[in-house]
Amino acid sequence: MTNVVPFKRPSPKQKHKGKTLCRNGFHKWKVDTTQKFDVKEGRLVTVQVCERCGKTKHTLN
Repeated sequence: MTNVVPFKRPSPKQKHKGKTLCRNGFHKWKVDTTQKFDVKEGRLVTVQVCERCGKTKHTLN
């Protein structure tokens, strides 16, 4: 019982860091390379994921 780690709650600033930009439409898009082709259409699909909130966006090329 000597190695007890004290619990500290994250401040509201740390908890919501970067999410206000995404709420206003300023996402930070990053290309996800795990899935490249649409099987039914046979087209190249670009999947983009926001680094901050995790929202996905699909684009046909």
